[in-house]
Amino acid sequence: MLWCVCSPMMTQRLRLLIVVPVAVALTAALGCNSPVGFAAPSNAAAQQLAMTETRQHLDKIPVPLKSHYMMIKDMSSWQNPSITVQGGMLTLHVVLADANPSSLGEGGMLRPLGARRQELNIRVNELTAALNAIPDNCWPYGRVVAVEEAHNTPEAGRPAVRKNLETVLKNLNDLDVVGYEWSDTSAGLK
Repeated sequence: MLWCVCSPMMTQRLRLLIVVPVAVALTAALGCNSPVGFAAPSNAAAQQLAMTETRQHLDKIPVPLKSHYMMIKDMSSWQNPSITVQGGMLTLHVVLADANPSSLGEGGMLRPLGARRQELNIRVNELTAALNAIPDNCWPYGRVVAVEEAHNTPEAGRPAVRKNLETVLKNLNDLDVVGYEWSDTSAGLK
């Protein structure tokens, strides 16, 4: 036992200096197991919130006009976002808007279209957040996304690709975005 020649008030303060930090450390280490409290938002609620925010963002983009995008016969000419569906992931292709409003030299050596193309590999469940991050000026045809299956997919991987394709089309439909399936066998979109 420690003997201290201190006043009773000083002893009380020393006890508080020792007891309070120990109590705080134990509480932090053990945590609180009280059944009453705030529950963390569920995954479904978080996904619903993200879907609502994305839908509000995409509502600023006009509805698509078929006359603008039906004439496109080659995927390299497609200006709107597009998605390549693979078994384990998606590739989101975005063509950023040209920062120079002049038509002089557009697409030429000093302003190539390929320099504005961006590709992003994402999981299927990240599609909503990725579409929300695309700037409004990257949708020249309106709210339409070209969706294609990955090329040269082995037979064993086709069911997974098809399942992901159906999930992507459902997500796009939930966001009021036209998901247009692109096929290389036909000359354009189907």
